[in-house]
Amino acid sequence: MDGEHNEALWERHAGWWQREFSAGADPEYEEQILPLVAHHLGDAHHVLDIGCGEGQVARHLAGLGVRVVGLDPTASQITVARDRAGGPRYARARADSLPCRNASFDAVLVCLALEHVDAFEAAIREVARVLEPEGRFVLVLCHPLLQAPGSGWVDDQIAGERYWRIGEYLRVDTVVDEVAPGVALRFIHRPLSRYVNAMSEAGLLIEEMHEPSPSPGFLADTGGHAEDAMIPRILLVRARLARARRSGLTAEGSSPSPHLRD
Repeated sequence: MDGEHNEALWERHAGWWQREFSAGADPEYEEQILPLVAHHLGDAHHVLDIGCGEGQVARHLAGLGVRVVGLDPTASQITVARDRAGGPRYARARADSLPCRNASFDAVLVCLALEHVDAFEAAIREVARVLEPEGRFVLVLCHPLLQAPGSGWVDDQIAGERYWRIGEYLRVDTVVDEVAPGVALRFIHRPLSRYVNAMSEAGLLIEEMHEPSPSPGFLADTGGHAEDAMIPRILLVRARLARARRSGLTAEGSSPSPHLRD
């Protein structure tokens, strides 16, 4: 039921997302997220983009010559992704049940999507299943520090200080947050260790981690406070599937197929 509720919210607000965060509308995607993904996956051959939305990251990679398949559970996102074309193939699918053969991609991307997925551990196992031996996994998250319950900027007018208050970081918490007037989306906060340990259990070994300063365009939009530049908004983790674990991985709850809808 929770997964269905989450997908219904994204279906309802897909148009808002497409207007506000794609096709050059969002400086954070243009200045930071797309370049970061291109840096880590621009030399890949066959990428699976899980939670692709309307396909802007998939199109960006395809423009670099990468063969891309994009999956998303939201029908209206997939419809717009296909309309905008740009090279990738798309299909509807949930992250915890991928319609893909074992070891069929040399790279997998999950960009700003796993924090909306209840069965995130199953999703990470699916990532490992569809990766080739020594294939790479790039995970981009809203930084867990931003989503910890009770976290946020504090303007202390008495002391004349502005600082970031960290809430109950270790508590797993699910909220439906109003991110814009009339737009509510479901987010799940987890400590970073939950993601790291799930990756380790799936045989995904971390190679790099990045916590970049917010993009110049984002800082300009938020008033340009010096403190803002020291609080990372996103976290990128790059991992590689250990060859020794490949043979022991099996699909759970899915029926892999070599075919995706055109």
